Amino acid sequence: MFESAAQVHKIDKATFKAEEAKLREALLDAQFDLIEQKRFAVLIVLAGIDGAGKSAALARLNEWLDPRHVETAVIDEPSPEEAARPPHWRYWRALPAKGKIGIFVGSWYREAFAGSALGGGEEGQLERALAAIARFETMLADEGLLVIKLWLHLSRADQKKRLKEIDSIPGGGRHVVEHRWMHKNYEKLMPVMQNIVRLTSSGDAPWVVVPSADEEYRDLMIGQTVLAAMRKRLDSPPPPKVAAAPVVVAGLDRKTALDALDLSAKLDKARYEKELARYQLRLAELTDAKAFRDVALVVAFEGTDAAGKGGTIRRLTCALDPRKVKVYPIAAPTDEEKAQPYLWRFWRHIPAKGQIAIFDRTWYGRVLVERVEGFCSEADWLRAYAEINDFEEQLLESGVILAKLWLAIGKDEQLRRFQDREKVPYKRYKITKEDWRNREKWDAYTQAIGDMVDRTSTDRAPWTLVSSEDKNWARVQVLKTLSDRLEAAL
Repeated sequence: MFESAAQVHKIDKATFKAEEAKLREALLDAQFDLIEQKRFAVLIVLAGIDGAGKSAALARLNEWLDPRHVETAVIDEPSPEEAARPPHWRYWRALPAKGKIGIFVGSWYREAFAGSALGGGEEGQLERALAAIARFETMLADEGLLVIKLWLHLSRADQKKRLKEIDSIPGGGRHVVEHRWMHKNYEKLMPVMQNIVRLTSSGDAPWVVVPSADEEYRDLMIGQTVLAAMRKRLDSPPPPKVAAAPVVVAGLDRKTALDALDLSAKLDKARYEKELARYQLRLAELTDAKAFRDVALVVAFEGTDAAGKGGTIRRLTCALDPRKVKVYPIAAPTDEEKAQPYLWRFWRHIPAKGQIAIFDRTWYGRVLVERVEGFCSEADWLRAYAEINDFEEQLLESGVILAKLWLAIGKDEQLRRFQDREKVPYKRYKITKEDWRNREKWDAYTQAIGDMVDRTSTDRAPWTLVSSEDKNWARVQVLKTLSDRLEAAL
């Protein structure tokens, strides 16, 4: 792969001019078809050898395309805002929406390469990082993104020649200093690069290695590669989404994890007020502690309709410094959110270190309401379990403390609360036709909840099931769970 790219491929200027004119027209046609259809987004990843001309190639693409619909992200050292969050946060924020083209100069490969090239990592660290990248790119492809990965390559001799050319440009010497280390260690680093490309070139996101010794040949090949990939997707009907795994089948006894939960637990008013004050104070002290500045807290609330999430969240937030906490109520996705991969709207709300995010409904909607109501395909919700587990693992690896809480009530108690909400004027906003419609699918939701707990309750990110038939009991149990989780982490 790299051997062929190291050969000198050249094109004369007359041929380049002739081909460029045709290519520019075809690229613009494809781009405006993309804008009109808004079926998918295009993500171009420019990576490769230092000195191969990534910046020049980026400039050429922006010249050939309509730059109003191109979004460029230069992946360099993380800013303080980015460093305070999980590494993938900055990539998710920069993803293009449907109808747009995004160009990443550098990408999630930067950290994987740097860690391996500099040494000192654990055995198998690079392979684990690349496996995670492959899963991430597969997820992007499954969400509809057209991922085009371009590796710009130079032989060692051509790199040396290019660095001399850059050095001769006024002000260009500083770039040569940055790249000299890679040139000096070319033979040592080349196997690492080949390994990265080999292990992450897949049917969903294949690498195209671009010979870059001749700049005009490089740019034409990049343009033609982008055009061919876009045209193929634009001119083909959307492929059917077929589940790659068998449909979840309920157990013969129809039992789920919720059946083991004791819903009879209660707390009298006097003890409730005492315990509530105790755990609110404990939470306040823990989140004000110096050690909390080095972590973030994400609290994910899910539960049966009318289980009391809102009241529990209010008791939680009043114990916290309002400058540190944000509550995100998750409803049906907006048009902006529909134009992005499913997890995008949750990634953008991940808090910085020292901050707290509380989600009222969460990313689990895909395997609950979207599954039961048919808002997504079977293939989408079946793959979502693994995608959610990966998402949560990334949060945990970056120092986020994650608490997942399911508030549960029985079917009879839900009916009583629904009827109560309809009778009390100031509670009527809490009950909708959708709530009654969801109730008719109680058994389907119960099975979906059981599957969710089975497939996403891990050692590091377990589900905590809380009986909420007695709201006093539920509120104290939630505060106690969060206090315990924080104390153990800090």
